[in-house]
Amino acid sequence: MRTVRPLRFLGATALATLVMITFAPVAAGAGPAPEPSAPRTEVSVSSVDLDGPAVSTVKVTVKNTGPQRMRSLKVSFAGPVGWAVQPALTSVPGTFGVGATTAAEFRVQVPGKREGFTLRTFTATATYAGGDGAGSATATRTETNGAPLANLAAAYNNVGITDEGETGPGDYDGEGNSFSAQKLAAAGLEPNGRVEALGAELEWPGVAPGAKDNVAGAGQAIALSGRGGKLVFLGSGVTGGATVYYTDGSSTSGSFGFPNWSFDPADAHGATLVASTDGRNRPDGYGNAGIAYRVFAHSVALDATKQVEFVVLPSNRNVHIFDMAIAS
Repeated sequence: MRTVRPLRFLGATALATLVMITFAPVAAGAGPAPEPSAPRTEVSVSSVDLDGPAVSTVKVTVKNTGPQRMRSLKVSFAGPVGWAVQPALTSVPGTFGVGATTAAEFRVQVPGKREGFTLRTFTATATYAGGDGAGSATATRTETNGAPLANLAAAYNNVGITDEGETGPGDYDGEGNSFSAQKLAAAGLEPNGRVEALGAELEWPGVAPGAKDNVAGAGQAIALSGRGGKLVFLGSGVTGGATVYYTDGSSTSGSFGFPNWSFDPADAHGATLVASTDGRNRPDGYGNAGIAYRVFAHSVALDATKQVEFVVLPSNRNVHIFDMAIAS
């Protein structure tokens, strides 16, 4: 199944909106009030047929929303890395009055489909004189094939928790070490247990010790529904970036950081300590008593006015995520 997710250009101001302004008295010595900025030029990208191998025609539309005539317009278009686009840049002759629109067409060489979920991003940039005076405006469009994974558990690809009596399956750190299930329980983290952090209600993985229980980041797309001001992650590791896609086709991206499960300061990267355990499980059994091995929470900001549809996790296998949830 193929779905289309247009990313609307976010800089445009709705001309139909009526704004009522009350002017306060100007203090002595204060400078004049700044003039309102002109609405940003609108750039939009038509849908791209991803049913390859084929050549798809894409239309980029530019609307002059500024107070001046637009001239010397050039439009460039690019697809994913390695995709051929003709032409890459085109000049649009003529000038365009306030509110006028024009379009440029491009041809994209679409390769054959890949199995599973794929996300393709296309970028159009307009450069010009006049118009809103900004000189350039950019829009992106993201389209998908297939469906994201149903939930985070469907993406589990790492064993981070083992029983002290059977430590062999663990490999949280790439060296065969893992959290002790017994020590996690003593710290309040038990299978299917509730975890409250940064305003979110999360859940500790409900799997048996020695089973895959966390996601080592590899850019996985995970379905997630809800609204809120931030997306909270539960885990440890290093820094990484996540992108959140909304049902209207727009997206936001943010970086978050986890301290290493041991030795790093507990507040490194601005993270919040959730639980600390004594020692860890090694390939030859429990050890390193007296050293803390920890779980943290961190978050990225969301647009609280929009409905989340799916999340693309960091492309860094040193970032380990046990759960994620939306918080207000």
